[in-house]
Amino acid sequence: MNSKIQVFGRFLSRMVMPNIGAFIAWGVITTFFHPNGWIPNASIGALIEPMIFYALPLLIAYTGGKAIDSARGGVVAVVATMGLIVGSDVPMFLGAMLVGPLCGWIVKHMDKMLKKRIPSGFEMLSTNFSTGLLGALLAVVMLKAVGPLFDGLNFMIEMGVGRVVDSKLLFLSALFIEPGKILFLNNAMNHGILGPIGISEVLSKGKSIFFLLETNPGPGLGILIAYWLRSKGSAKKSSPAAMVIHAFGGIHEIYFPYVLMNPSLFIAVILGGMSGTFVFQILDAGLVATPSPGSLFAIMALANRFDFFSILLGIFLSTVVTAMIASLILKRKKDWQVDEEKNPLLGYNGDFKVRKIYFACDAGMGSSAMGSSILTKIARERGVEIPVENISIDMLPLEAEIVITYTDLVNRARRKSPNALHIGIKDFMDKKEFVDLIDLIQSKFEIVKEVETLSHPNQILMKSNIIMNRPSTTMEEAIVHAGELLLSSGYVEEGYINGMLSREKKFSTYIGNGVAIPHGENEVKDLIKASGIVVVQYPDGVSFGDGKVAKIVIGIAGMGNEHIQILANIAEAIEDERVLDEIIRTNDVDLIYDLFSSEGNAL
Repeated sequence: MNSKIQVFGRFLSRMVMPNIGAFIAWGVITTFFHPNGWIPNASIGALIEPMIFYALPLLIAYTGGKAIDSARGGVVAVVATMGLIVGSDVPMFLGAMLVGPLCGWIVKHMDKMLKKRIPSGFEMLSTNFSTGLLGALLAVVMLKAVGPLFDGLNFMIEMGVGRVVDSKLLFLSALFIEPGKILFLNNAMNHGILGPIGISEVLSKGKSIFFLLETNPGPGLGILIAYWLRSKGSAKKSSPAAMVIHAFGGIHEIYFPYVLMNPSLFIAVILGGMSGTFVFQILDAGLVATPSPGSLFAIMALANRFDFFSILLGIFLSTVVTAMIASLILKRKKDWQVDEEKNPLLGYNGDFKVRKIYFACDAGMGSSAMGSSILTKIARERGVEIPVENISIDMLPLEAEIVITYTDLVNRARRKSPNALHIGIKDFMDKKEFVDLIDLIQSKFEIVKEVETLSHPNQILMKSNIIMNRPSTTMEEAIVHAGELLLSSGYVEEGYINGMLSREKKFSTYIGNGVAIPHGENEVKDLIKASGIVVVQYPDGVSFGDGKVAKIVIGIAGMGNEHIQILANIAEAIEDERVLDEIIRTNDVDLIYDLFSSEGNAL
């Protein structure tokens, strides 16, 4: 059950985190220009409600749909979520978080059903019409059936929350929030529960206490102060740096291991969290948006100037209470000796070759980013050149060779990358652990430099894939060459080239005016990793049969509609005889790149 909640939290994080900048933008506008803000302004304040009702839920829906089924899933999710928005009187954040992935899933399974039923040459027509019809159907269903259900659910949540708040019992939420954070359930709580409730409250009140419950840095700061005062050895030495990173960097994960080293400290963080929340509630403190990361800077930036004292007092009290109780608990600890070290290679069955080190955490953006930076610096200082990448555990590749993560997350990481050497750490501020790892790599592993190919290309058309003045060859060889360019650039898997040849036997991809666009048949669509296009110029031409001579061969791997703008540009270019003649004769890669990738395409 716990792991399912963690998976849910990670997925919520994948929907919300890419859009945090938009939430902060909305928070800044609300902080300054809301009627209760720093400098109230009615005209600028008019942005607040459209952003919260339309822009932000639609961004979340698009991100969730795209995460399941590329851009088409995102587009259908946006259309469907509009049905929820139009049929509701409250911001549809919870609805967007559920409907977005659902729409992506529906699109993905619809494509599987239709894939073998679409006649050759009608793929684009079928894709666009099926997407449009599905989006329209889902929008109506959401408007008429699902929207009212979410309204009812939202009403019940507001009623329940209202009773808790009116009863002055909100401080009891620390019983669940503080342990949940340390067990890496913070994403599920913050993005799935507290955030949507807080946003609804901001619309009516201009601020919300719910943005302070999980993000309060006081309990974590109190734990680190207690370790600094009462502990010995590496825990004491690392705690001051951890305080700075936690309070001002907003990386709360840094104090989790300190609590897990002594589970009695859960009592301290719970009572500290209760103290802070009690102050926030009594003094009516609140923020206008979720501070991310949860640093003091971010918290104060999203606070009304009249709430500065209340917020700082609540954080201070929760810090003091936690530090006092944690100090009493740690005072009783006598043995600060580290457990006898075990051989890190015990049970490792890899081949002792490493191309990259992965530093993993729950979301892949907080503690792992800090840890990967520290490890990279230490490796360079010791003359070891090896890439270190911070990553979410959920995104760890199967072929990873070395993975570093918190001790309590090792089992989750091992399930994602079972053949890797997994190094569990309790405190990533303890540089000795990193030094030992680098020494281990130097003595036991062969560092293999990665081949300079793109496993996940970030451009649909790259200049390196525009090949000029290729000598004339057979049709099959021209298609294979285009397919090999797609393969080596990371757009497709190897079997895609056979799919291109099979399509050509069934249906010619020569489209006239000296241009052919070979691409795979429906059966190999699953081998496309990313949308990509390659362009090969044959000035003397390639015979595509029946007197058809192609002087420009354009290999295509299309996932969703991401490549449509380039195809539109290509169609426009080859209709103009003067432009087409220039494309066929030119030696200028930039000319073809600019013509094919111009306005409207995100390269």
